[in-house]
Amino acid sequence: MSSNPVAETVASLMPRAKAELTELVAFKSVADFDQFPKSESEGAARWVADALGAEGFEDVALLDTPDGTQSVYGYLPGPEGAKTVLLYAHYDVQPPLDEAAWHTPPFELTERDGRWYGRGAADCKGGLIMHLLALRALKANGGVPVHVKVIAEGSEEMGTGGLERYAEQHPELLEADTVVIGDAGNFRVGLPTVTSTLRGMTLVRVQIDTLEGNLHSGQFGGAAPDALGALIRVLDSLRAEDGSTTVDGLTGESSWEGLQYEEEQFRQDAKVLDGVELIGSGTVADRIWARPAVTVLGIDCPPVVGATPSVQASARALISLRVPPGVDAAQATKLLQAHLETHTPWGARVRTEQIGQGQAFRAYTGSPAYQAMADAMAVAYPGQEMQYAGQGGSIPLCNTLATLYPHAEILLIGLSEPEAQIHAANESVSPEELERLSVAEALFLRNYAAS
Repeated sequence: MSSNPVAETVASLMPRAKAELTELVAFKSVADFDQFPKSESEGAARWVADALGAEGFEDVALLDTPDGTQSVYGYLPGPEGAKTVLLYAHYDVQPPLDEAAWHTPPFELTERDGRWYGRGAADCKGGLIMHLLALRALKANGGVPVHVKVIAEGSEEMGTGGLERYAEQHPELLEADTVVIGDAGNFRVGLPTVTSTLRGMTLVRVQIDTLEGNLHSGQFGGAAPDALGALIRVLDSLRAEDGSTTVDGLTGESSWEGLQYEEEQFRQDAKVLDGVELIGSGTVADRIWARPAVTVLGIDCPPVVGATPSVQASARALISLRVPPGVDAAQATKLLQAHLETHTPWGARVRTEQIGQGQAFRAYTGSPAYQAMADAMAVAYPGQEMQYAGQGGSIPLCNTLATLYPHAEILLIGLSEPEAQIHAANESVSPEELERLSVAEALFLRNYAAS
């Protein structure tokens, strides 16, 4: 990174950033209060609120959102007449999943092989630290040249829409000229990237019932309808022979025109086992950024250990469907539910329930804010040009903000590059990426203020 005062300041702040991220990762802030104590999320929210207060933010508040979680808000006034920028991140995290698969404790930030490991290190507690670093660097080098609002969400990973509903009920709160979403990631380490599209998402739970109770498979098997077998047939109907998603009425032939994802690089990033084929058709970028993708997230059924010779009376699954920009998530939900009901065999009873939903998003990349970010990233990443990529994941708040504030420019950056392994065991963040993106964000705010 070329030497400049902002970069030098960020470099000097990195030990503090590591200490703060250590504190923040230690909170088990999973917004599933049936499995994790609500006090852990409340503690993380208070940590964020205290950090904003220490930086001179005004009107710092813990916002009780309709889904029972808290988001943290703060306002840092800039010069009179300056533009307003909203900085977003979320402090809630995914569950650690199989803790035995972690090489280090998931809620203890641990340095190993040049990376910092821990749940939320990249997604998205590291994003909060990135925002703090950028603001501190500006304050040390002439001041923050814009009005800044920060919003830290407490239930993004759950997809329950708490912050979206709150924003709709208080439309003035998050109004800004530009929004920087710190919850995306570079295409790879060292390649500065803004995310220009997000797929939408719907979560549907399906339950199939066939019997009043389980039956002995030796006495009744072969004629008694097996609910688990019926569920398997239903789930199989969601994929074509090549693995492409097949939901009745949902088209899946769109193409991605931007940055391409080479298949061998994808196999390496995704850690696909030797000899195992990728699924779907078209380019990798088509499949993960421009087309629908169904995933079975979980199935309630007896585990192999301790299983009895029984015909199952009931079975259920949780299904995720990602949809590209141009596809309405609400309509996709209806199509998925209708598909599940239509493809349930043997007259079995089927119930479907929508659990969560978020619309897809497409940014306008020809704006002054995007040019300001491109210029900033050219300094933070010498010799590299800013790239545009899609993201298969969803950030439901983006569409809410785009609807509430149609003139606002929305940019997505962040720390979730492929090596970060977000949502998986051994999530980590590259401290070099944290440093460079913090510099880029600081320089962006300066560039944007002057644009």
